[in-house]
Amino acid sequence: MSFTYRKLWKLLEYKKMNREELRIKVGMSSATLAKLGKNKSVSMEVLGRICKLLNCDISDIVEYVHH
Repeated sequence: MSFTYRKLWKLLEYKKMNREELRIKVGMSSATLAKLGKNKSVSMEVLGRICKLLNCDISDIVEYVHH
């Protein structure tokens, strides 16, 4: 399975927030932010906190990529 966080980066751009601000406000480690940047798996807990911060649904930040 492959997932991408392209939608998350576009949403951050729209909200004029950079990745480091997201990391701090969500309370995630730099390693977790790096995983997001490489489209690797992160916990649902982290994704939930991102959704809460950005007031969005998980489908607004994660997309399944068909091969």
